[in-house]
Amino acid sequence: MKKNEVLLFVGDSLTDCGRNEDPEGLGSGYVRIIRDYLLITNPAQAPTVMNKGISGNHVTDLVSRWDQDVISEHPNYVSILIGINDVWRRLDHPKKELVFPDQYEKILQELLLDLTAKTSAKVILMEPTIHGEEADSLGNIMLKPYVEAVHRLAKEYDAILVPVHEALLDYLSLPSAKQLTLDGVHMNSAGNLLLAKTWVESCLPQL
Repeated sequence: MKKNEVLLFVGDSLTDCGRNEDPEGLGSGYVRIIRDYLLITNPAQAPTVMNKGISGNHVTDLVSRWDQDVISEHPNYVSILIGINDVWRRLDHPKKELVFPDQYEKILQELLLDLTAKTSAKVILMEPTIHGEEADSLGNIMLKPYVEAVHRLAKEYDAILVPVHEALLDYLSLPSAKQLTLDGVHMNSAGNLLLAKTWVESCLPQL
């Protein structure tokens, strides 16, 4: 990555993390940690980091704002973290019309097709995170096909895959593991650090 390049993060509340209340527009989550890491480790070549997360977003919400929030910024790298709300709301509102795994994959595929057609951005796909801090929670079982969809799309679009779902569950399986979320979904500071660490380890060797 270079100083004149743009690294754009897009997603839901896990990415947002209060960015609109932050003078730098980065929020207090994993995006800020990654930006700070890049500034500290290689300040001369640190790219411009943009946070386009919006709390509550589903993959369908990305469609309506894709051109304005992503394409129009002419990014060199686009990191996408989306999907947890599509599972969470299925649990909260089972009768509501929501996005199921096959639809999720199709919509995300269309967004990636548009991105690669209109920009030269390198795609970075983060696995959906976790719903509950137990591997066998209903939410995490329901997340599996969404995670698998991200793996297929990463292969199809030669994207960098960031295995945050795997990293979170691996950590939580440790006997001495500490809590990573505030409510089973939203990350606490330790959870955000683990997301950032996994991103850095997955992406920087390939960028």
